Amino acid sequence: MKAIVHAGMNGLKSLTYEDVVDKQPGFGEVKVRLKTAGLNHRDLFLIADRKNEDAPLIMGSDGAGIIEAVGEGITSLTVGTDVIINPCIGWEITHDVPNVPAIVGGPSDGTFAESIVIPAQNAISKPAYLSWEEAGVLPLSALTAYRALFTRGRLQQDEHILIPGIGGGVATYAMLMASAAGARVSVTSRSETKRQVALAHGADHAFDSHSDWKESMKGETVDLILDSIGPATFQQYFDIIKPNGRIVTFGASSGDRMEIAARSIFYPQISIIGTSMGSSEEFVAMLQFMELHSIRPIIDSVYPLQDTLQAFQRMQQGEQSGNIGIRID
Repeated sequence: MKAIVHAGMNGLKSLTYEDVVDKQPGFGEVKVRLKTAGLNHRDLFLIADRKNEDAPLIMGSDGAGIIEAVGEGITSLTVGTDVIINPCIGWEITHDVPNVPAIVGGPSDGTFAESIVIPAQNAISKPAYLSWEEAGVLPLSALTAYRALFTRGRLQQDEHILIPGIGGGVATYAMLMASAAGARVSVTSRSETKRQVALAHGADHAFDSHSDWKESMKGETVDLILDSIGPATFQQYFDIIKPNGRIVTFGASSGDRMEIAARSIFYPQISIIGTSMGSSEEFVAMLQFMELHSIRPIIDSVYPLQDTLQAFQRMQQGEQSGNIGIRID
């Protein structure tokens, strides 16, 4: 079968479109003939960190398709079923958090291929209201956003949430979900285009990331901040967060290390909360929430499998507003 494989030196230059072994499902597994997949910034981070001695890896964490074969011991799924892939392997119960969640597309082979073999419990019935392109780009970003907002962030109706760096997958899903939950949503971006797209899809307020945040917020403060950026913006959060507010952090696109004034945390009693990915329970709850509110992914563009490199280049340049999809079948 055809797949997008990374091997050798780190970086996009080591991605190839090639023939790989077509595997069959073992006990407790299913084989999914993929129709669509989706890119995540996580893919870029993995590609940047890989080394020459690492084994070749099929990239991609998001995907949807049709069950093509089932292994022994499987009675709940049948050939021909339309499924969406939960990319978090082995995390079933929400409160039973693993040290580092195992994710499809690193360490195990991913979805940028004509088919994939996964544990049967990770193949979830595709919501009928979603197109194949929408289902293919949804899983990891939407799951991460759902857990960050509701499990860890405890977002409530009528609260005010700030989502810095709108335009990427997790931030966009968080905006859509928070709006559906009845929260007031503010977003930031350096891009005027991305700010206008956000306002057109439910954001209440959008301002330039490089502006004076207190001035741009016009005296308003927020209950919850969803942080994927890290040190470049983190200190500014304390200027606009309410006492007893929560900062949920799930990324570090501007680096891992930062200094925080301790008094800015303990005097206003701010909670800084980490989160990553999500459980099988949350994946099902996320799909139910999205279907209840008829939330659809915002798709920036869709590329054929053989043009995955160009799709990554678009993501690397930060040009997208919403998800970038891959059409496989």
